[in-house]
Amino acid sequence: MPEPITQAEYWNGDVGTRWADMQAELDRVFSPLTASLLDGAGLAPGERVLDIGCGCGETALLAAARTGPGGAVTAVDVSRPMLARARSRPATGAAITWIEADAQTHPFAPEHDVALSRFGVMFFEESRAAFANIRRALRPGGRLAILCWRALSENPWVSVPRGAVLSVVPEPAPSPPGSPGPFRFADGDALVALLGEVGFASAAVAPIDHPVAIGADAEEAARFSATVGPIAGLLREIEDPALHERAVAALRRAMPAERPVSLGAACWLATAVNPG
Repeated sequence: MPEPITQAEYWNGDVGTRWADMQAELDRVFSPLTASLLDGAGLAPGERVLDIGCGCGETALLAAARTGPGGAVTAVDVSRPMLARARSRPATGAAITWIEADAQTHPFAPEHDVALSRFGVMFFEESRAAFANIRRALRPGGRLAILCWRALSENPWVSVPRGAVLSVVPEPAPSPPGSPGPFRFADGDALVALLGEVGFASAAVAPIDHPVAIGADAEEAARFSATVGPIAGLLREIEDPALHERAVAALRRAMPAERPVSLGAACWLATAVNPG
């Protein structure tokens, strides 16, 4: 049996390239959730921000604008394709330092006022080690604010296309508990407990619910789901072209007739403080 690929290998392969190519669409789809994260982080002018799993740079760029010329943003990701896209985008406000690194192990200076992440923390190989390292990157009193998905059943933007594809192909074997993946922290209480175990104080989660517009019409929504949504990996594993087309056709049929196509999204906004 082949060894499973690492997260760095995964995000530096075809997946990272596709996400970089669809940067503008991804940022548009997730914009209401991104706003909830930044509001929850409570960024102030002059603050030093650490963006974990910065991807194509949207949260880092918005954090730079909010913290202004007196602030500073350090943006970290393992994906070269997405970082290349991030570096190519115009920035205003705080200076941004883009770093290709694994936030689980990178030796950050303990100087940041805020560490934030939009859907990046679910993919660490070792969550406990990663959150402990992020806490060490914060000054005493520094804040953590992260977005992560709640359960699959609470996220129609994933469950609707997934159900459509699984009407055509068998359901894959589940990943082992605790494996990297989008719904790793669906249990908010477990996430709060984990943050407390690595030394954070005042850890809490708040539900964020918002529809996301995944396409102007059913065709565009199906393309989005098939390209960058969590269902994309399942579609890539279909080797039979005819079966693949049947699955994509089922995906199109499952999309609501409304324009634009909006489906519900459910996240946790997790916050905590480094007591020092």
